[in-house]
Amino acid sequence: MEKLTIDYQKLQSQLQALAMQKEQFLLQKEEFKEAAEQIEKATGKVYSAKGGAIIETTKEEATKNIKERQESADMRLGIVTKQYDEAIKKEKTLREEINSIIKTQQQQ
Repeated sequence: MEKLTIDYQKLQSQLQALAMQKEQFLLQKEEFKEAAEQIEKATGKVYSAKGGAIIETTKEEATKNIKERQESADMRLGIVTKQYDEAIKKEKTLREEINSIIKTQQQQ
């Protein structure tokens, strides 16, 4: 029972971490969407951040860069979402197992 409880606590921590990662990727997606919209509206010079420096770039290059970053964020979000969903299933199974043991102990 003690091992199950420890495993359950570890799983809860993992779920929290995955939920935070998921939220971060969702926020990134929104930021990239907003950036893409701003680039599309741009009529003058376009600047892009590259490793701590801000450089002038073409509208096309900036759009390409944002799309690549969006795709990367989408892929990572998909991976984290899958891990999160699997962890939720494990959590449910483990919780049911713990509850079953507790009921059995209470009946004795």
